Amino acid sequence: MASASVEYARSQQQRFLNELKDLLRIPSVSTLEQHKVDVQRAAEFVANDLRRIGMENVQIIPTQGHPLVYADWLHAKNKPTVLMYAHYDVQPAEPLEEWLSPPFEPTERNQNLYARGAVDDKGQLWMEIKALESLLKAGDGTLPINVKILIEGEEEVGGESIAAYVRKEKSKLKADFALVCDTELFAPDLPTLCVGLRGLVYTEIEAIGARTDLHSGMYGGAAPNPLFALVEILSKLKDAKGKVLIPGFYSKVKAPSKDELKAWKKLPFNEEHYRKTEVGSTVLTGEPGYSVLYRTWARPTLEVHGMPGGFTAPGAKTVIPARASAKVSMRLVPNQDPDDILKRYEAFVKRNTPKGIQIKIKTWSKGPACVVGTNNRFIKAATEAMHDIFKKDTVFIRSGGSIPIVTDFQDILKIPSVMMGFGLPDDNLHAPNEKFHIPNFYRGIESICLFFEKLA
Repeated sequence: MASASVEYARSQQQRFLNELKDLLRIPSVSTLEQHKVDVQRAAEFVANDLRRIGMENVQIIPTQGHPLVYADWLHAKNKPTVLMYAHYDVQPAEPLEEWLSPPFEPTERNQNLYARGAVDDKGQLWMEIKALESLLKAGDGTLPINVKILIEGEEEVGGESIAAYVRKEKSKLKADFALVCDTELFAPDLPTLCVGLRGLVYTEIEAIGARTDLHSGMYGGAAPNPLFALVEILSKLKDAKGKVLIPGFYSKVKAPSKDELKAWKKLPFNEEHYRKTEVGSTVLTGEPGYSVLYRTWARPTLEVHGMPGGFTAPGAKTVIPARASAKVSMRLVPNQDPDDILKRYEAFVKRNTPKGIQIKIKTWSKGPACVVGTNNRFIKAATEAMHDIFKKDTVFIRSGGSIPIVTDFQDILKIPSVMMGFGLPDDNLHAPNEKFHIPNFYRGIESICLFFEKLA
């Protein structure tokens, strides 16, 4: 016998999906100034629904950037309190010509809903709100546990406003745990909880040579070349096998436990399929001696993302650029301190800077890794809820990515996060033809309903 909230959710599936489509039609692209009004519209859409379903103290909170949406319901005496998190902003949709259907006109094809933001993160945000609606309906306007919900519109542009808000409003946001729905299932039909994220240090190295761009015929051989200097510096940061050469970079790295490694070995992972369909390269690279999952989840990395500088238009121009830069990031694992790594990195870059070149290093973002213990009652209840819906044992995975807010919840609010996401590895997050598997949208709503009921 399904619980009353799950029964209600099942009876409203089509309406829930139609509402999600309305939210997906709003192009809330947080990085583009021309969409500022749309981002505001998306915040209002979310706030209006929270009010309509019976949540209390609904607020649209203006920030220096895009608004936050807050609501709560706090009448479950002696029951735990959850802080629910999601984001309503989306990535730009470009390149538009690669979409099979328009990015902001949600389209159903073979049980998938295609639209920008479908899975990251509007679909998962709507799962959270529809679970609350189903619980409130089934409970005659009451919830089984206490709920605070905080939704942001800047996740895709760094999330600075929510980070500042969490620091400022510690007591308002006090809770026992956070629920974050912004991750994925390891494989279709496999209930998954993400229990670890890598940290991040993202920098930009600017190299400055001469006062102005110079003619390479007249000055080549005498003037320093910033692009060449960067090539020299970058080539020393990492060896050909993928090992980072910054002294002390690995000194604090904490390895995954034997149990965790054993569990990863059992996951349905095919390296060849991953190489061909997910990566699309001729070979996979990285540190020898570690499996792909180990390398992407539990080993630190260093990558170069772009090198603006010099002449890049079609054709030839013989110029020695006056300045050039390189965007370089490092993913970190547990026990690596971002400030310590940044210091070592800066010292190493400066030590290896060729003469005649001045270096400036800008830090775009930094945050530590985080791994959530699995032996707390929140993870246990989430595991049981997902088992009830999927009829399979839940697997615990880590993600190679970073969700800075999870670290903030851990360090500032001192609460663990349950990262319960329902995306799929092939959902094309941030790429053309992003999709959300519609059955996963429904299973997400039902899993959250049962999760809260089990906790109560």
